[in-house]
Amino acid sequence: MGAEWSTVDARAAHNRRMNNRALIRRPGPRLADGLVTHLERSPIDVDLALAQWEGYAACLRSAGWETIEVPGAEDCPDAVFVEDAVVMFDDLAVLTNPGAAERKPEVAGVAEAISGLGLESVRISGEGTLDGGDVLKVGRTAYVGLGGRTNGAGIQQLADRVRDRGWTVQAVTVERALHLKSAVTALPDETVIGWDPVVDWPGAFPRYEGMPEEGGAHVVIVGEGHLLMAASAPRTAELLRGRGYTVTTTDISEFEKLEGCVTCLSVRVRA
Repeated sequence: MGAEWSTVDARAAHNRRMNNRALIRRPGPRLADGLVTHLERSPIDVDLALAQWEGYAACLRSAGWETIEVPGAEDCPDAVFVEDAVVMFDDLAVLTNPGAAERKPEVAGVAEAISGLGLESVRISGEGTLDGGDVLKVGRTAYVGLGGRTNGAGIQQLADRVRDRGWTVQAVTVERALHLKSAVTALPDETVIGWDPVVDWPGAFPRYEGMPEEGGAHVVIVGEGHLLMAASAPRTAELLRGRGYTVTTTDISEFEKLEGCVTCLSVRVRA
């Protein structure tokens, strides 16, 4: 245990030297009214959700990330899922235009936080819609889920805004899950991992592997070889530890009831 934690501490110190920052947003009082698309609505314990959110933020900080709290949006039940409002491409922040009308006001507070960090930003606008949860970056390719929340015009705008920075944008069909990253994420070695029942097009990725649990499809890379995962996927966590990864798990069960996962509760800024 001591050797493992020494490794984690060293990685955390490295992250702090890299000035890694993570945007997070506190769950609001209307969290239980959040949108659900592919799940039956379940009761939400708002107090437990807040405690879980605090635990998630503590995991980020213990991995060496400075957490920056975005101004609240109390009239927006889903605002805690801050990833949907902005996507980072190196030091460029792409402010989104969410596909659900109820979520569009969430972007203003995120734009304020991005401005406060002194980062360059561009916007998705007009008829184009884009949710950040639909954007999976693997190497210099951004796979973007084309489905209920993100449309073709939004994907084209994104491609136009990041092309000169060396990014390629590839549309991927999403029908079985809320967002692309509700179905798949990527390991540090660029293997895309997913939960097979909700992955529409595994052949879209050069390397794809199904995981044994739904929560196992979602990882946040918080350091070199260090992954953050939901506690709901213990078998996947052990599988990945067996491959040499350090895996930290955190309970986000209340957010999973709202189709949330570990990726959508923060935006990692490495610039």
